[in-house]
Amino acid sequence: MRGSVDGLGSSAPIGAMLPAVFADDDLAQRFVAGLDEVVAPILSVLDCLDTYFRPSLAPLDFVQWLGSWVGAETDGSEPEARLRAAVAAATYLHRIRGTRRGLAEAVRLAFGVEPEITESGAADWNARPLGPVPGERSPRLHVRLRLPAPTTLDAHRLDALVAAARPAHMPYTVQVTTTVPAERNPER
Repeated sequence: MRGSVDGLGSSAPIGAMLPAVFADDDLAQRFVAGLDEVVAPILSVLDCLDTYFRPSLAPLDFVQWLGSWVGAETDGSEPEARLRAAVAAATYLHRIRGTRRGLAEAVRLAFGVEPEITESGAADWNARPLGPVPGERSPRLHVRLRLPAPTTLDAHRLDALVAAARPAHMPYTVQVTTTVPAERNPER
């Protein structure tokens, strides 16, 4: 939460801006010093305002709020680094939303793992008209995610994420499985 900061000096003290008649007036200087203490955090934020809109530099609570502004696909349980990356990439992800690359990037940012995506579509170019249509006849999308220790919440989170980032007409299924640990070399 933003609030007052004890001992924060003002970047523009009011006492120095008073007319000369109040420069030596102790009561006036103490009165405006109290106002300086109230105004200093506001001036500090305004002096650094551009950093508040950079997810890498902004305070964490502001990054969460900024994420709601840009429609970042976050649920509040992400580690700080992943949250900052998701908020920073949100506008880019909206631009590529509905594509395989956009879906893969959204899942990678949310879980930190690259998903396996299979789909029925394809694209092809042929100089002859009326050639064979590539891909499968009925649309489908399947997203598999391999996590070290999956929970049921991961499956629900993946389902919600795929539902939001997939092409609107595409039926989909999701699967969350465990990663297979690499076998140890018996010769060591």
